[in-house]
Amino acid sequence: MPILPSASYSLTVRVRIPHLPGAFARVASAIGDAGGTLGAIDLARVDDGHVVRDITVAAVDANHGLAIVAAVREVDGIEVLSVSDRTFLLHRGGKIEVSPKVAVKTRDDLSMAYTPGVARICTAIHEDPKKAWNLTIKGNTVAVVSDGTAVLGLGDIGPEAAMPVMEGKAMLFKEFAGVDAWPICLDTKDPDEIVAIVKAIAPGFGGINLEDISAPRCFAIEQRLRAELDIPVFHDDQHGTAVVVLAALINALRVVDKRAADVRVVIAGAGAAGIAVAEMIMHHGVGELVACDREGALHPGRTDIDQIRMAFAERTNPRHFVGSTNEALAGADVFIGLSGPGAVSAAAVRTMAPRAVVFALANPTPEVQPEEIAGDVAIVATGRSDYPNQINNVLAFPGIFRGALDVRATTINEEMKLAAAMAIAGVIPARELHAEYVIPSVFNRRVAEAVAAAVADAAATSGVARRTTRRTAETDADGTG
Repeated sequence: MPILPSASYSLTVRVRIPHLPGAFARVASAIGDAGGTLGAIDLARVDDGHVVRDITVAAVDANHGLAIVAAVREVDGIEVLSVSDRTFLLHRGGKIEVSPKVAVKTRDDLSMAYTPGVARICTAIHEDPKKAWNLTIKGNTVAVVSDGTAVLGLGDIGPEAAMPVMEGKAMLFKEFAGVDAWPICLDTKDPDEIVAIVKAIAPGFGGINLEDISAPRCFAIEQRLRAELDIPVFHDDQHGTAVVVLAALINALRVVDKRAADVRVVIAGAGAAGIAVAEMIMHHGVGELVACDREGALHPGRTDIDQIRMAFAERTNPRHFVGSTNEALAGADVFIGLSGPGAVSAAAVRTMAPRAVVFALANPTPEVQPEEIAGDVAIVATGRSDYPNQINNVLAFPGIFRGALDVRATTINEEMKLAAAMAIAGVIPARELHAEYVIPSVFNRRVAEAVAAAVADAAATSGVARRTTRRTAETDADGTG
């Protein structure tokens, strides 16, 4: 099935069109014949018997966009004046900025916000470092740290090229949970250096979000930082994905009327996300789990896997199944894809148990196309926004950090992650659950609020909260909170 045109490949084409009947229709026809989707059509100006219009067109990819523009240029009497890539324009100059929270308009303002008044604040923090939580940005700030080695599906593209993703992450933190986040892209792949740098900058942050660091290095980096810092360290590619997948699975099993303890789950993808998802759903009580990589099922007899995956293989696949991912699907209740396009076939999916659940999360092209298995399984979820049941980490990480910061948690533990998953699942009332609505929309503002409250409560209950009530810096004006 062809990929549909997307706003992420949308262009604004400025064209000069004769002011004659049917002229614009010829332009629209050329765009449609080239496979483009018309969006907004704006009048820029009228001059000399012509109209100048800005036409927004969605394409499938960059080359398709060029082909659409070429088709418009071929229309007799039409002049293409300019072409703007709307996604590039959105990123121009970056997507975030620093904005002061207080006005500095008078000498009094300056004397309190900066010198000499700020010296009193510095002294107070020196005498009691805990006051930094209230008297600086620390209590509401997260570092988004990457080395650019596993960015989206692009792989190792380096720290500069990783910046747009980290900026986007920071933007989502602010938009959905009011958390200030800073993109920090490191020009090193050395785990020791990454750990040392993050430890050195940690005093200015209330939490660390690790992002797009390749496996298996990401496991050791997170483990060491969690052990050596007293603020939450959270690798979102692992744990954010796991939280949202579990939330969707909880609701999906409710819809198909199956218990976690009774189901057999097959996961395609044994990287950072795959292992984290497996660990979390097993912690939730999934009865049997088989994880697969490109070579097939992980099992203790494999000689081609590293120590991390070997230890994982020894705790999964209780029947010691040996075979491909497609073969593993026979009789399975749930498939979770965290790999790439075409990882499983539609024919193999049809061998799954009745009322099967399929989460094909490779993006933009799922492991199996939903249209190919329509009617063959009970529930399908993807990572895409143009299908029902989009599984997206933005449902998790803003609320998780909001809750952790609110109670000044020292870590993000299993209890907090499980609470986050349950909160996401619980946003959808039981009466509204159905096959195409097992996970809330990323734009549902109740999600971050519910997750933050649940995470804060779990942190307090599990003993990792520095304070047990969710207060803000504004309520602790003396800096003692």
